[in-house]
Amino acid sequence: MAMDFILEAGWGGQLAQWESIAWTDISTRVDLTSGVSITRGASDELSETQPGTMSLRLDNQDQALTPDNPASPFHPYVRCNVPVRGAVALTPEPPAGAGPWPLILLGDDFKDGRVDPVLWPGTYGGAAEVGGRARIPLTPGGFAGYQSAAVWRLGGSSLSARLVTLPAAGGSTAAETGMWVNSATAGTRVGWTYNPLTHSVVAQSQTGYFDPAAVSIPYSPGSHRWLRLRDTGVTTVWESSGDGHTWVIGRSAPSLAWLASDLQFVDFMGSRTGGTGDAAEWDYAGTRVHPRFHGTVNGWPIRWEGLESTAAITCTDLFKRLGRDPELRSCLTEEVLLDGPAAYYPLAEPAGSTSAGDLSGSGVGTLTRVGTTGVVAFGDVAGPAATGDTAARFTPVSATSGRMLGGDLGPAFEAASMALYNHVECWFSTSTPGRVMLALTSSEGDYQVVLSLDGSGRLVLEFVLSEGELIQVPVATGNLADGQVHHVAYDEYTTTVYVDGAALSAAGMLQALGLRRITVGGYSGTRMWDGTISHIALYTRPPGPVGPTLALHYPAGNSGFSGEPADDRIRRLVRYTGLGSPVIYGTTHDPVAGQGPGGALALARLREIEGTESGKLFAARDQVAIAYASRDVRYNPAPDTDAFTIAYADLETDQVQYRRDDQKMINTVVASRPGGATQRVTDATSIAAYGTYAPPGGDLSILKTSDNSVLDAANWLIHRYRDPAAELREVPIEAYSHPDYAAILSADIGTHFTVTGLPAPTADIRTTVEGYTETIQLNRHAITFHTSAQVTDSVWALDDPTYSVLGTTTRLAY
Repeated sequence: MAMDFILEAGWGGQLAQWESIAWTDISTRVDLTSGVSITRGASDELSETQPGTMSLRLDNQDQALTPDNPASPFHPYVRCNVPVRGAVALTPEPPAGAGPWPLILLGDDFKDGRVDPVLWPGTYGGAAEVGGRARIPLTPGGFAGYQSAAVWRLGGSSLSARLVTLPAAGGSTAAETGMWVNSATAGTRVGWTYNPLTHSVVAQSQTGYFDPAAVSIPYSPGSHRWLRLRDTGVTTVWESSGDGHTWVIGRSAPSLAWLASDLQFVDFMGSRTGGTGDAAEWDYAGTRVHPRFHGTVNGWPIRWEGLESTAAITCTDLFKRLGRDPELRSCLTEEVLLDGPAAYYPLAEPAGSTSAGDLSGSGVGTLTRVGTTGVVAFGDVAGPAATGDTAARFTPVSATSGRMLGGDLGPAFEAASMALYNHVECWFSTSTPGRVMLALTSSEGDYQVVLSLDGSGRLVLEFVLSEGELIQVPVATGNLADGQVHHVAYDEYTTTVYVDGAALSAAGMLQALGLRRITVGGYSGTRMWDGTISHIALYTRPPGPVGPTLALHYPAGNSGFSGEPADDRIRRLVRYTGLGSPVIYGTTHDPVAGQGPGGALALARLREIEGTESGKLFAARDQVAIAYASRDVRYNPAPDTDAFTIAYADLETDQVQYRRDDQKMINTVVASRPGGATQRVTDATSIAAYGTYAPPGGDLSILKTSDNSVLDAANWLIHRYRDPAAELREVPIEAYSHPDYAAILSADIGTHFTVTGLPAPTADIRTTVEGYTETIQLNRHAITFHTSAQVTDSVWALDDPTYSVLGTTTRLAY
């Protein structure tokens, strides 16, 4: 099996738009003599995962990787934080003999500088191997291709390849390049083709060289650079991929009988009718891609040794991004910003401020004090309970004398308000009914929207038409002038008001147009607000309901989403970073306490959930995503779920570490939760035998929602580590030379493997992967796995021969 390393750079790409990155293969620059070094994960299960890194040296003889070089084809994008991804590519060596052979065994990486006469005896039309690729000329009026012998079968098998260079339309009336599997009957075949005239890939199953049901898909390099034909024996699927690892089905059809019976031949072909000739290029036929790293380049240190130039780069995974992001604001603020307000005034300025700023980033103006009597003060009274923010305090002299806040929302907001629907939300508290919270008006005052409380404390929406007619819409809220903090959100499209998350009708309100000015704490010098106001957000949206989304801001501000499952909290926090959706493994996700006020990094908040739930947080290696595995992923994995099994004698190293020590011992835990009891759990037998051992970080403060849950978490630690068993801590493997190399490459953080035949009291030991370091070189791949004992996470199971043994595996899961 041939091994290669694929390195791709996303010049000009951004992590937040990972799926749209145009990848450039720069694998030929990689110095595999010095090797590629990758680190991932943690040293053990009690340690936090560290930022993963990839270090390697690249050839820069042409100065293409020299920053600020205008002659570089990658200029001006040779800069820090260039997205990169690295993968090991394994290409099978084709079997010898007459066959028939399953197509999954066909492999050619096109790296030996010649057309293999045994594998491709029917090559025609000037097709050749050039620069590590199969080059297929598209000559006007001609045909060319790599063609195998008829010794293969697609039935129950697969064939894949990467289309590296697309042919141009070239003024032709017809042109295509394709990957075909041909039956014994001429014109009966299945395949993928690329049509440069329509810039599309086409999934085809032809009879007589025609398929009336062919499926044409607009080409995207992020989705169709790799193409695969796969047959299950029941269904044939046409699949595509941007990276050769994650595949998407573009078409499926019932398997045809000839796929399992005929001797078939493969044809990578190209043809053109008229126009200007060029060539298509394919590579990695039959190759399986094993991702090893996704991240960004830290920098481009260029070295010159005489006339030789290299770039020795180090790349870091997503944990670097999480570590340098700004601190989060309150949960409420993050939620509001995530929903894209056109204007957002938290009114949480420090004491002594005289104006309030907008956090939306859209450039609307600040709010300044209006009036000469009364008080508008900042920073001295609490806002929504879970935010840790303050609110603006309004203290008028009377209902008709006081200070307000006012501002110009600007022409961009005005134009959007004219074309779209307007929605507004804010938080308030008062004990004085009959006052105005805020008002929005057009430049000429012909449209006015006012939020107020009537004399009984009910919410009232007021609307002034362009003709000057006043419409008042009372909302059935009950008395809101009760001194409590409330949230109100108005959905103009549905004429619905949400008060503290509950939907209420505001039927009768009409659409306002061209709103431009905002007044907070009163209106037209009357009904001056006496109380607090905070977190005013304005939205302009196309037709469609917005209120249900804004209603979710109430639990954000009131409790920080206390009680939501841990996996939802992980998703929420990752969403704040702009990194898309995380990958969640496992099903045990306890409710967690509120997110808490601002002032912490997203990574710190994620770590809180990881520690609370005894989960594991890490950066995925096969995509740009944060991954989170709940604790139940490690519960009693079935033996057939091991990534691989390896004999001790096959490790080819004397660096295996087998230890029993007190490094992980824990027999005393003091734990607490926000607003709950502080509790202590001990194991007297362990303390008597070894002394007192607390967790490495000291007392636990975890985001559980009940004291019993805190007790369960503390007991979980004690039960696992009161008397740790001997375990394998490090397992070095010369992976490339092992027959199960591909299986070894599948081992990742949280997966398991077994080492057999150890010269230890227990000859066969099952381990959990906590992290690893690896070095990839030319025809060599050494991996050192950091491991823990899988039995540490085993739990009791009724009538199970392994997991119901009295006194050893009677630990209850939680």
